[in-house]
Amino acid sequence: MEKVEYGIKEATPSLPDRALLVVPHKDKVLTVSYPAFGPNTYSGNLAEMQKRYSHSEDLPNISFRELTTSESISAVAYKFAERAKPEIFDPRWFQAGRIARTSKGVFANLPKDAQGNPILNEKVLNSYLDKAEKVKVGNGHIYLGENDFGFAEYETFEQKVQDCDTFAESGLARVLEHTKGRAEKLREIASPKLYKRGVNIWGFDSVSESVLRVARLDSGRDIGSDRLDVVGNYWYYSYGDGYFGFAFGGLVSGEASTQKN
Repeated sequence: MEKVEYGIKEATPSLPDRALLVVPHKDKVLTVSYPAFGPNTYSGNLAEMQKRYSHSEDLPNISFRELTTSESISAVAYKFAERAKPEIFDPRWFQAGRIARTSKGVFANLPKDAQGNPILNEKVLNSYLDKAEKVKVGNGHIYLGENDFGFAEYETFEQKVQDCDTFAESGLARVLEHTKGRAEKLREIASPKLYKRGVNIWGFDSVSESVLRVARLDSGRDIGSDRLDVVGNYWYYSYGDGYFGFAFGGLVSGEASTQKN
């Protein structure tokens, strides 16, 4: 006969705890993981998002999804100087989301095929532009579509050191934040109060065949934390400490991520 042990049996949590951060995003409320996932490669952080976590009695079994670049920017912009800058941007890198560099410009928040993989075929990607809103920016155009899909022609931004206003008005910033006008949240992040030496855009060179990359933001390493780097050559799969960064995940379970309080 099996021996019975009498008395209290302490609960053993089966799922790791995960806190949540609630931030404003456009006209909605966005709920994300806190702290951000990482440091890891972007593919590694996405894998961690899909695991199961526990937050509270109301949300005992949750997981997270990949954010769009626009959602990611909203997550880091909330109390940026107090949270994301010292916790993510200064010591490591922030992984804003997937992009594709092509021969004519940069796509953000790529549509996916039937298997859930980002579409990289430039001809197919260009077909999505017909259904997107076309906006004149500088000497070129940006395109803004559904689900934060966007495209910035190379003529809409310059790869160089620039002030925060020039950056926020650029096609690249607008597409990453998915807005027709100035990218206000990126302007706030790049404030001269935080980055006295401006913004350095690099790694967005034209390529003959489209390549999948991750948009990366960080406090410039070579000159301390006085310049914001916006980089377009961050690898998706590569392993090695140089590619380890942080990414926020959007709450999947529960309605908190889509409704106002």
